[in-house]
Amino acid sequence: MALFASPKLALKRGALLTAANWQVVVLQWVADSVFTALLAVPVVGGAALVVLTSDLAPQDLFDQGLRRAVPAVAAALLAHPIALAAFLAAMLVVLLGGALFMAFVKGGTIAVLALAEGEAGPIEHPPLHLSAVGRTGRFRLETATAGAQRLFGRFARLGVGLFVAYGLIGTASLATVVSLGTPDSAWDAARIFAVTVAVIVAVTVVNLLYLLMQIAVAVDDCDAGTAVARTTAFLVRRPCEVGIVFGVVSTLVALGTAASFLATAALGLIAFVPFVGLAALPLQVGAWMVRGLVFQFLGLTALVAYLRLYREGGGTGA
Repeated sequence: MALFASPKLALKRGALLTAANWQVVVLQWVADSVFTALLAVPVVGGAALVVLTSDLAPQDLFDQGLRRAVPAVAAALLAHPIALAAFLAAMLVVLLGGALFMAFVKGGTIAVLALAEGEAGPIEHPPLHLSAVGRTGRFRLETATAGAQRLFGRFARLGVGLFVAYGLIGTASLATVVSLGTPDSAWDAARIFAVTVAVIVAVTVVNLLYLLMQIAVAVDDCDAGTAVARTTAFLVRRPCEVGIVFGVVSTLVALGTAASFLATAALGLIAFVPFVGLAALPLQVGAWMVRGLVFQFLGLTALVAYLRLYREGGGTGA
């Protein structure tokens, strides 16, 4: 019971502090939305390049499905080095710029939540008083800006490392998919599915390590290199607690994703109803906003929970 008590209280504390500092949830959601919109520009441009440099019509490309479209797109780009170089350059600019932008925003977010977590009393223990939770709000634009400026350089270096890790994962997965070619059997399709699952797992692990190193930098005010050692020490000392928090939040995210798919399917059915279908668009926009805010809330709840576990004696160099 003691093993589960600490992660449970950390998650409860994280949810309460995140709710009290709800402004950071909105801030993170806006930043992620802007980054996603920027990332869509080179992706759409790459699709246009594929259509222009190959004999594939857009409808034919979509009709092939993901498993057949990916090798076709890769082959079309590889056959035209100039188009491939332009696509990769555009992706590089957007990813680097987006990584720096997100590092700045994340610095402000972690600074606010770290301040709130450090100054809050034992609000996770009963009785629960909403007035006490409300007093833990520490969001100020000046606080977020000062924290972002203080942590930006170190977070940017971590962001470059994250970018390199993503590049290695993406290159390895793309090379594997291209080498497999067009799936002609159930076994080929299963191998592509296994590659997809492996990529998801690798990206999830990298994101977790990236978040924990950001926490180490913010809490101990250390550089990126020292954060790697302290994060490693934290994981060695408290692997079960970190695993429980990660598992709970991942399960909630998975359930939320499934619920959003069901809601999207239901709204898609409404769209076919005359007149009533006119309400589908604002409902879809509202569902997208709610989904994004809920996922940001869960992510920041996990962040505060990890931060609490770290401060309890996991990885600090003190």
